[in-house]
Amino acid sequence: MARPSVEAERREQILSATRSVVAEKGFKAMRVADVAARSGISSGTIHYYFDTKRDLMHAAFEWNFENSEARRAALLEDIDDPSERLRMLLASYLPADDLLIESWHLWCSLWVEAIHEPDLQELNEKVYGEWRRGMAAIIRDGQLRGRFVDGDPVLLTNALISMVDGLAIQVLMSSRSMTLDRMRATCDGVVDLLTLPAAAG
Repeated sequence: MARPSVEAERREQILSATRSVVAEKGFKAMRVADVAARSGISSGTIHYYFDTKRDLMHAAFEWNFENSEARRAALLEDIDDPSERLRMLLASYLPADDLLIESWHLWCSLWVEAIHEPDLQELNEKVYGEWRRGMAAIIRDGQLRGRFVDGDPVLLTNALISMVDGLAIQVLMSSRSMTLDRMRATCDGVVDLLTLPAAAG
């Protein structure tokens, strides 16, 4: 396999550092100099790839989403049962390790900025559109195979996505009422409610 170009590696290094800095400080407090220090690259080099701080932020959001999609595709690749696929998909969004916590902080920053930023609103539409389509496809497949209860798959998808977003925010805020374990149990419990008993062989 060919070695990735130096430019591709450097871009990845910058975007990874951006995610870490935003997770730690938030977008408004983030400076390009902070990203440079975190990545070990000069501010001038970062500006070679990204003209402005906002360009850097947009690219970090898109890069983070693409990485998340690739990670989920690998997790779901060998799972055939729709109920288990849905369970694994929801579990993949739990803020359960440092990388996922950083990713959630990045998305929370996107939501705050997108309230006043049309470009970020469009990025949010793209991200959530792809997430909805993927989850709705699992639910439709499960309904056709007799594994999930009847119901509008888009409605069920929107309910699940809203649930995950809300629960994750509570976990990130260190809520005593919504811990990571309770979030996991809630997600599993909802999948149980949607799942019909397997037909007898």
